[in-house]
Amino acid sequence: MSEERGRIVGIGGIFFKSADPKNLRAWYAEKLGIGDGGEYTSFDWRTADDAGTKQMTAWSVFARDTKYFAPSDQSFMINYIVDGLDELLAKLESSGVRIDPKRDDTDYGRFAWIFDADGNKVELWEPPKDVKSS
Repeated sequence: MSEERGRIVGIGGIFFKSADPKNLRAWYAEKLGIGDGGEYTSFDWRTADDAGTKQMTAWSVFARDTKYFAPSDQSFMINYIVDGLDELLAKLESSGVRIDPKRDDTDYGRFAWIFDADGNKVELWEPPKDVKSS
C-alpha cells in the first residue's frame, strides 16, 4: 500500500434525496436488488492492496428536505474514503478549496466536508484505523 497519506482511497457512500425515500428504497430493492436496510444499505469490499482491510460503501436515500447536504441544494452527495484526513484537508486548503469548518468525530470514523468547483458538497470520511477483518 502506498505510504502517501492525504489521499482518496475509495468511495465510502452515495447519498441522494427523494420526495418519498421509503418508496424509492423499495423500488431499488425490487428492481435492482439493493437491499432496503432502512437508513442505508452497505456494500462490503476488500482493498486490492491489503485484503485484510475491509471497507464499505454506503448507499442511502434522504428525504428531499434534509439539511444534511446544506448549504448546497444538490440532490446527491458522494462520500470519499480518505487515508489521512488532516493531511488531505491541509493540501486542499493550501490549494484554495472551500472547506466546511464542521468536523464530526465518531466511533465509526472522522468526517469533514468540502465543496467542489461547482459548489457541490462532498463528504470525506476517514474510517478508524483499527477496523480489520479476518
